[in-house]
Amino acid sequence: MLPIAVDAMGGDRAPGDILAGAHAAAALGIPVVLVGPEGLEGCGELPLIRASEVIEMHDDAAQGVRRKKDSTLVRAAEAVRDGTASAMVSAGNTGATMASALLRMGRVKGVNRPAIATPIPVPGERPNILLDAGANAEVQAEWLVQFAVMGAIYARHRYGIEHPTVGLLSIGEEPGKGDSLRKEAFELLSNAPGIDFIGNVEGRDLMKKTADVIVTDGFTGNVALKTLEGGLKVLFNALLTAFASEPQYKEPADALLPALLPLHTAMSPDTQGGAVLLGVDGICIISHGSSGETAIVNAIKLAQEMVHTGLVAEITAAFAATP
Repeated sequence: MLPIAVDAMGGDRAPGDILAGAHAAAALGIPVVLVGPEGLEGCGELPLIRASEVIEMHDDAAQGVRRKKDSTLVRAAEAVRDGTASAMVSAGNTGATMASALLRMGRVKGVNRPAIATPIPVPGERPNILLDAGANAEVQAEWLVQFAVMGAIYARHRYGIEHPTVGLLSIGEEPGKGDSLRKEAFELLSNAPGIDFIGNVEGRDLMKKTADVIVTDGFTGNVALKTLEGGLKVLFNALLTAFASEPQYKEPADALLPALLPLHTAMSPDTQGGAVLLGVDGICIISHGSSGETAIVNAIKLAQEMVHTGLVAEITAAFAATP
């Protein structure tokens, strides 16, 4: 297998934690190539694709990709395009990561817009997949049908769900609920061949096994995702604060923590590794900006898995068969 190209300079904790994750993944036998400046300290024996520029978190995504042609993100995407890397991973600027992949790798023929597919944890079950989680703030109804097709393929490849169900995120379960976009998309999804559409789902269903794949526009999806992340963080912090608030709570807290820690791990974005940008002609993993070593290892593992299972090839075949 060709190596996974890892943006060494992307993310709040780069390059230290990114390099640590890359080395840990390499120790597991996954081929990795770093993308970073010449003389990057900490590369060790890992090969390096040299890039003299970095698109920062505050940079405009499209302008950054156009102006910084020797940036780590652009060089990583070019490595996938040119066949020197099998996939790219970055915890850097999300918009720039997406733009780099789109402009350098190109779109799968027939896909109108790529979409960010993010796993949403479901306690005791396989995660749901939410898309779009931020790539397209405004969409057309037919794009949501394409998101459903790509999301269902991804659910099969990543979680082994043979016949994934698809739900449309709206403000009510009834078919007539939602704005004009949701109403039009509901009709299209209901009549789309090969999609097991179960109807509308609400925000409260995101972390329930109501639908395996939940489609929406990128604006709504990103707000929903960030709301869940923030809510879970507040909840876990509140529990820890309550446990430490009185001496008499220490003993029951010590008894409960072993049961709560696996739940915390399952809910952590680090466990999932990152989101996949579906619809581009290559594997692109977008990790959380605060990703540490564990998240980067899991992102690289995910990239390797999606390469091995032929995710892009199946999406390409699905759209080639679409009239």
